Amino acid sequence: MSRALKVHRIAPGATVQDQGRIAYRAFGVSRGGAMDRLALAEGAALLGQPGDSAALELPGSGGVFEATEPLRIALTGAPMRATLDGAPLVWNASHAMPAGARLEIRGATAGSYGYLHVGGGFDTPVLLGARSAHLAAGIGAVVQAGDALPVGPDTRGDVGWTLPQDSRFEGGTLRLIISFQTDLFDAGTRDRFCETAFTRDARANRMGMRLNSDGEGFSASKGLNILSEAILTGDIQITGDGTPFLLLSESQTTGGYPRIATVIPADLPRAVQTSPGGTLRFTFVTRDAALAAEARMREQLRNLPKLRTPLVRDPAQMRDLLSYQLISGATAGDAPLQED
Repeated sequence: MSRALKVHRIAPGATVQDQGRIAYRAFGVSRGGAMDRLALAEGAALLGQPGDSAALELPGSGGVFEATEPLRIALTGAPMRATLDGAPLVWNASHAMPAGARLEIRGATAGSYGYLHVGGGFDTPVLLGARSAHLAAGIGAVVQAGDALPVGPDTRGDVGWTLPQDSRFEGGTLRLIISFQTDLFDAGTRDRFCETAFTRDARANRMGMRLNSDGEGFSASKGLNILSEAILTGDIQITGDGTPFLLLSESQTTGGYPRIATVIPADLPRAVQTSPGGTLRFTFVTRDAALAAEARMREQLRNLPKLRTPLVRDPAQMRDLLSYQLISGATAGDAPLQED
């Protein structure tokens, strides 16, 4: 068998994802791609490879995998319990996976989407300029037990790197900018929206998430017969019963429900990684503040490789222990002594 990752067991809904598709929205295909693009960039930084490398997106849980050849792997996104041939693996880190070794990834301990990266990226077919499965558009398919995911050539060999974990898996406050239809909601409704604590519904998927709250729903005071307009990732639609829906990677490209606001792109990783039942709040910011947040996010992505630090590992669990130089300057004992 060629260089591949064999899938023995996998969580429902797992897909191969990259940065998604650009310039197909006019044809009814939203960008799609990884739900948490920060996790995608973290995996690329840990393996020292391009940020558009495709990874395996794991919603809520993982599976059991086997390498047909030695692979480098990285684990990012929602922390999950992982072992390699029974030995625990550190999350948000890169590791060596020998041929024949069995990698087991269990349920998430926080967050919603974990990511399994391989050195060289998954070499699945490119469709409309991307390797991402876009299930809502009928592009690609979920990964199933029995699949063998092809892996691209890997020109590097270093592993044992880790990145600091952030707090985006704990819910929190998402920043909003006004949308084309924000003015359809009166000031009192907008204020109440920002004062409300929402919980993420467990039925969220790659198209969007329902936001639950106590109390009455939210409704537009005018423009109830609006025409369908273009939709963007991060838009918050208010349905007929007053429930907010946050639209995500595989959302539709047009819609007729009024939108109260749009979550800024820099906060979408926090939105998608909020666990089911997790609490989210919202606050409006200015356009200038949103652009400044976007600039900081891009700078953070550029600096990720600089944030890597060596992973401290337990020697008793290092299968490749003998490949390391454990004592600097050791000799066979017969070399002549040198005076200072």
